[in-house]
Amino acid sequence: MPERNPGVASPFATLTIAQKAALYERASELFSDNKRALFDRLAPLRTRHISVVLEDIYQSHNASAVLRSCDCFGVQDVHVVEAHNPFNPAGDVAVGSSKWVDYYKHGSIQDAYRHLRGHGYRIVATLPHENDQMIGDLDISQPVALVFGTELTGLTQEAIDGADAYVKVPMYGFTESFNISVCAALSLFSLTERMRRDLPAASYQLPPEDLLDLKLHWAMQAIRDGEKVMETLLQQC
Repeated sequence: MPERNPGVASPFATLTIAQKAALYERASELFSDNKRALFDRLAPLRTRHISVVLEDIYQSHNASAVLRSCDCFGVQDVHVVEAHNPFNPAGDVAVGSSKWVDYYKHGSIQDAYRHLRGHGYRIVATLPHENDQMIGDLDISQPVALVFGTELTGLTQEAIDGADAYVKVPMYGFTESFNISVCAALSLFSLTERMRRDLPAASYQLPPEDLLDLKLHWAMQAIRDGEKVMETLLQQC
């Protein structure tokens, strides 16, 4: 999905649930029935209980691969810190996932942490640490934001010091670390599988109004000149 500003409300935020439902009905007339069936099936599988933070990722193909993994595991939100390196998803790696995953840009790791804590997230840095634990042992009873650092130097000291917990992925070989995109995929697989197996569905699924909001944003991606079309439809609400 195109970049979303963490400080700006959704264009649909002022609509009632009934108005959102009516708007989605009208918008869905402008794309295929197959696409609508896909949206209706996949939206209930999305979660914001687990989110991802990428701190100054240098290589665009790695960041794009993380977006792709988030989409595949149903993780809806990615937060990107651009203190030094700009984030530009590589289309050939992301394979369209940037259309369906929300990503938010922050100017500093402190801004990202402040935003996430304001939404009830526990900040979990992914690196070996004296207080670390294995990814499979992490408590996921409350929303979790997994933080991944840049390829060469890892997380900054600010990101490490500001985290609430630390996790690592088990390794048994000579190589001391995974590629960031591999680490993210392994971590998300572990956490989302446990989330869906062990937690009540209501605790991690999107509430009905957020589901409608998400499908409206997806509809904008499915419709040619979707943003302009949606603006016109909104004026008719």
